[in-house]
Amino acid sequence: MTSLQGPIRPIRSMRIAAIFPLAIFFLQLTNAAPADNFVVTITSGQLRGVSRSTGGAEFLGVPYAQPPVGDLRWHETVPAKSWTGVRDAAAFGAPCAQPVLGDWNKHDAETSQEDCLYLNVITPVWPPKAPLPVMFWLHGGSNVGGTASSALYKDGTLAQHGVVLVTVNYRLGIFGFLAHPELTLESAHHASGNYALMDQIAALRWVRENISKFGGDPANITVFGQSAGAQDTGLLMTSPLSKDMFQRAIAESGTAYFPPPQRLKEAEQTGEKLAAIRKAPSGEGAIKFLRQLSAQDLLKGITSSDADSSPTPGPVVDGWVLVRSPVAIFASGQQSAIPMLIGNTTREFGGRSSPEELRTRIQGAAGSFAPQMLSLYGLADGGQGTADPKYGSVADQVAADSFFRCPVTTQAAWHAAASHPTYEYQFARAIPGQEAQGAVHSGDLPYVFGFYPKTGNIAGNFGELDYKLADLMEAYWTNFAKTGNPNGGSLPNWPEFDGTQSYLEFTQEGTAVANSGGLRKPQCDFYREILKEHISKRQAAP
Repeated sequence: MTSLQGPIRPIRSMRIAAIFPLAIFFLQLTNAAPADNFVVTITSGQLRGVSRSTGGAEFLGVPYAQPPVGDLRWHETVPAKSWTGVRDAAAFGAPCAQPVLGDWNKHDAETSQEDCLYLNVITPVWPPKAPLPVMFWLHGGSNVGGTASSALYKDGTLAQHGVVLVTVNYRLGIFGFLAHPELTLESAHHASGNYALMDQIAALRWVRENISKFGGDPANITVFGQSAGAQDTGLLMTSPLSKDMFQRAIAESGTAYFPPPQRLKEAEQTGEKLAAIRKAPSGEGAIKFLRQLSAQDLLKGITSSDADSSPTPGPVVDGWVLVRSPVAIFASGQQSAIPMLIGNTTREFGGRSSPEELRTRIQGAAGSFAPQMLSLYGLADGGQGTADPKYGSVADQVAADSFFRCPVTTQAAWHAAASHPTYEYQFARAIPGQEAQGAVHSGDLPYVFGFYPKTGNIAGNFGELDYKLADLMEAYWTNFAKTGNPNGGSLPNWPEFDGTQSYLEFTQEGTAVANSGGLRKPQCDFYREILKEHISKRQAAP
């Protein structure tokens, strides 16, 4: 025995050395959550999600509605059909059908389809424990392009602040907003257009029915969106179909009433022009003809520079989804009675108009207030305009004030006047490496989602200051989702807008600084007076 034990010892050591990595591997498998642990049962069937590297789980490409194709093209959203077995939810659904409008949506357009009504659920904890607030994201893109199926919205750190994140695809452009007399006639509600808003409402209904299975609280939903998504957030606050379906709202660089929705008759006329451009028969049969065209045929001729020859439909006061003008609803304080957080970036899209073009535009839009407005911008008496280190050239200022900043402050003022908690912000941090452009439209998205693009128009040389600013903004956003108040812990105090018109600025230096007295108050006070005149004239029109 003794003579045998000598040579056996090294062989045992070799076996142990060989077996040890296998033991560790199997131990890791034992500790990892089995795939079946990521299976949930929802109203339409079973889903299998996947784990996230940061913890929690994600369920991608979840159908919340039937594909809007064939006879369901330009039809009220229909809930998803049930399925048998377990459906894998490990990959995004396709972006909704859209034309190429520039580099910003080229990939989305090239991979887009009409079969696109999918949403994504990201949760920081799995298996679910105590119910978490839900943040329901509506992407931007002028309601013509873009998608929720993006790493920007999925792979950041927002959910890790203790919320369940839901991102939603919805129909776009001609598929999402076409109004036409034939569509109005076939509708049980005597309305047409707003199919995109119907999709968003259907997705909200899905969340209320199913989100508890993912650890979300169906009684605590924050709808938030940027650009067109912010506009749609505001519209959902005015619709009788949705205004009571969520508890908070965040609008980033967009308002319910800009651009202003058309009236139904106006929108139907736009639809008839679009049908004629696509060679549809005049009179009866146009919609049948259009439903037989491919998605690509419907998208032909729609480009970022071809809006005149192929008008783009948008939201419409159709009498059902939107019963009244959203500007009238907010002005009279009849929108959702919920806390709202709203803001914009300092430069947004900027502008390229010459001083003479700006003078002409202001004189046409401002009426009796034109002299004061021209003076504020340094354009009176032939002046060339006054540049500002934060807000940019005079063209930058007029564009951002007119299309974003003053509409935002006005929606905030109306909401606060109705005694609803209101918080306003301005984002002034330029994408690192793009400092000359200032804080542009969408430049706040990396900080809201905690994701830092390496390519595209909001890619930059992000560093420690940016990560800290993102953590700060995510804390504010998710505190608001939890309680209706962005404040908490050691965060710098964010005052309510109320009568002081206070707002919080996220500075170029990465800090949060409270201000009172109104954002761009002289310009925006005149904007509100001009808007009142326009509202009065529109109400008086037949």
